[in-house]
Amino acid sequence: MAKYATQEWCDLYKEEINKSAAYEEAAKTWEGDFYFISEAGGPVKEPIYMYVDLYHGKCRACEIVTDPNKYKPAFILSAPYAVWKKIATKQLDSTQALITRQSKLTGDMAKIMRYTKAANELTNCTMRIQTEWLD
Repeated sequence: MAKYATQEWCDLYKEEINKSAAYEEAAKTWEGDFYFISEAGGPVKEPIYMYVDLYHGKCRACEIVTDPNKYKPAFILSAPYAVWKKIATKQLDSTQALITRQSKLTGDMAKIMRYTKAANELTNCTMRIQTEWLD
């Protein structure tokens, strides 16, 4: 079992994405990288930055970043830890979280909305990781 927001968890996430035929199909034309940020609050004492590089249905990189200036990703998706946990356990749809402003996106929203199936497949990948949550 991997602790959420650790490099071990990121490695498992990358592996799950790369073996997902459903994600590969849904994101076959996607090009873009992300910071997924768990905002400080609750069990998260300071923001956690997870860098994810997605390209044509594959994950090229996934890492916990301590210096947010290390990358300049095309997209930044941030939310409180509790929201990330709900998304990762399918209690909350990632698109619904954006629409209801439970999460915040910086980047091309129109592009994101064209890839909602890919976003849902990314969530399916998180569900396959046996996760030790922080709370």
